[in-house]
Amino acid sequence: MSVRRVMPVIHSAAAEESRDFYGLLGFEEVMNLGWVMTLASPSTPAAQISVVSTDRTAPVTPDMSIEVDDVEAAYAAMRASGAEIVHPLRDEEWGVRRFFVRDPSGRVINVLSHRRA
Repeated sequence: MSVRRVMPVIHSAAAEESRDFYGLLGFEEVMNLGWVMTLASPSTPAAQISVVSTDRTAPVTPDMSIEVDDVEAAYAAMRASGAEIVHPLRDEEWGVRRFFVRDPSGRVINVLSHRRA
C-alpha cells in the first residue's frame, strides 16, 4: 500500500471566505459539494486543502484525509492493529471508498481511495 496524498481538513462554516483566503496563496476550488469544498494548487494538484462544515455521511468531521492506493489493505491493517474505527469502510456517492480511524492523539483520519469506473 502506498500513500498518494495527505490533505488537511479545516472545519469551517466560512467556505467562501476560506476559498478567497487560500486563493491569495494560489489555491483554486476544484470540488464543491456544498458541505465540503476542496482547494488545490494548479501547479501541484496533489497539494490540497478541504474545508468542511459537517460531514454529510459520517458521524464526525475528520481532521485529515489520507488517500492510499489500496483502502481495503489500509482498513485491514487498522482493524488488525486494534485502532478505533470511527466510521466503517463504505462507498460514497462522490466516487471514493473510505473509512475513518482515530489516531493515537485522538485525531480522526479519513482514509480513502478513489473508485475506478
